[in-house]
Amino acid sequence: MTYCLALRLDEGLVLLSDTRTNAGVDNVGSYRKMHVLRPGDGRVFVLQSAGSLATTHEVLDRIDADLAAPGDHESLATMSHLHEAAIYVGRLSREVTQRHWAALGDSATATFILGGQIAGERPELFLVYPEGNYIRVSDERPFLQIGESKYGKFMLELAVHAKVDMDTAIKIALSSMISTAHANLSVGPPYDLAVYRNGSLDVEETRVEADSPYLASLQDVWMAQFLEAIHHLPPLPAD
Repeated sequence: MTYCLALRLDEGLVLLSDTRTNAGVDNVGSYRKMHVLRPGDGRVFVLQSAGSLATTHEVLDRIDADLAAPGDHESLATMSHLHEAAIYVGRLSREVTQRHWAALGDSATATFILGGQIAGERPELFLVYPEGNYIRVSDERPFLQIGESKYGKFMLELAVHAKVDMDTAIKIALSSMISTAHANLSVGPPYDLAVYRNGSLDVEETRVEADSPYLASLQDVWMAQFLEAIHHLPPLPAD
């Protein structure tokens, strides 16, 4: 299992992914599930993944191969619109899944969040399904989740309701991730954070390690403030 989230704000995009791939008493692994792609001038993409790690890696290899091969063919360097990139990623994912379906069945599938900007267009986020189709993030609900999404959803809804700025959204995203990791052993650090500011055509990348003092401080403050908030809740009325 995994947890990836992405928010579209007035200032830009915030994307956050965990790295855990296996969880158990003696079997914990981690792999990067967020990939920043800079295929040329005037465009930048961030790809997050959940599901089959092997399918994800093969899709990424095919993206790289298309970018490296000369000639007139489709690649992330040729797309005029971001939704075309979502269709392209969906097609690659579906083709890889179909090739391994007989041996692996549902375990061969992967789901992606694609974010970024092509110059001249608005930054966008897309959720690309294993079947190859996609949905675009909406103005009413400007966030996407894949993987273990239920535990951290409330925090993202809070960010939307409060119409927070970029710095606050980053803290809320990390709080959403922490809540999920506490509730489910299959989600865990290190966490990969990507911040895209409108029009920059570049991505700020940060890795938050498990032993990060900031992560420990964030968890301590969150717990203290949460308990304080509970203290101020009204008591149950007497009958």
